[in-house]
Amino acid sequence: MICVLTGGTGGAKFVDGLSQVIPAEEITLIVNTGDDLLWWGLYVSPDIDSITYALSGMLSRERGWGVKGDTFLCLQAMGQLGEPTWFHTGDRDLAMHLLRSRLLAEGKTLSEATSTICEKLGVKARVLPMSDSRVETRVDTPSGELSFEEYFVQRWYQDPVNSVRFAGSSDAEPAPGVIEAILSADAVIIAPSNPITSIGPILSVPGILDALRSARGKVAAVSPIIGNAAVAGPAGILMTAQGLPCSIAGVAKAYEDFLDLLVCDTRDTRAAEALRQNGLQVQCAQTIMRTVDDRAALARTVLSHAISGLLSEQSPATEAASEKSAARTAVEQP
Repeated sequence: MICVLTGGTGGAKFVDGLSQVIPAEEITLIVNTGDDLLWWGLYVSPDIDSITYALSGMLSRERGWGVKGDTFLCLQAMGQLGEPTWFHTGDRDLAMHLLRSRLLAEGKTLSEATSTICEKLGVKARVLPMSDSRVETRVDTPSGELSFEEYFVQRWYQDPVNSVRFAGSSDAEPAPGVIEAILSADAVIIAPSNPITSIGPILSVPGILDALRSARGKVAAVSPIIGNAAVAGPAGILMTAQGLPCSIAGVAKAYEDFLDLLVCDTRDTRAAEALRQNGLQVQCAQTIMRTVDDRAALARTVLSHAISGLLSEQSPATEAASEKSAARTAVEQP
């Protein structure tokens, strides 16, 4: 069993690759909900949506979010009615938010609503929100405090950032199954997600950090930083605002309490060696996921170093596909 902490587009890509390498039934995903918001009166959980869309084959690969082939007629109509349209919800995507909102209104928890949605979409992996309690990522800027989606989507992360906090985290509890998944996993993987606003909210929930420290499996993280820049999005800006260097050293620092293995890009070979000299296990690989094969190759590389013997137990068909993807990846041994 593999447990993955994930959020954002990079996380969804990695999870898509992982599901090609091992059976989805062997994957438990703990997903960031700090981005969740009410939009047009509906409860939207962007990262849970991206993960479920990726695992069900519905995710738009061109955009990296939302449903492939979606239309935006409702968005257009709402704009004509004078309603806000900066959060681009597609018509098929809207169906997800309607169903989730109805389930929550009926008294279901977010975990229960997520389980129901996954079942309806045929998702075999176990998808867990980090908490059923409301935890909201808040970004402090000179213009005032913004929700993450306001900062990221509405304002295109152009505001200078003073700090980031996770409102409600101190009173939150891990969702059912989260702690057990971490403690019992053969390996725990931190996806190449933003360390501050995709993984940070998960770590802020009381009990999760302690579970990672006590995990029986190796804890591995994939860096979303190459050189001194984020692969995509505001990860570098937010890391700097939180006092972390925008580098693989900053990623290692963010996870230093529990990290056993860091996987970084081959372009960070020199920086990787410096981290090894400080006692951290570091592997270099191709971490840019431009294609489906790239995603599977990176997942296979991470697994091969996070847990020995796992991939040899795959079905012949899955292993053959994985070997084809792995051929595209160059790995530097320490």
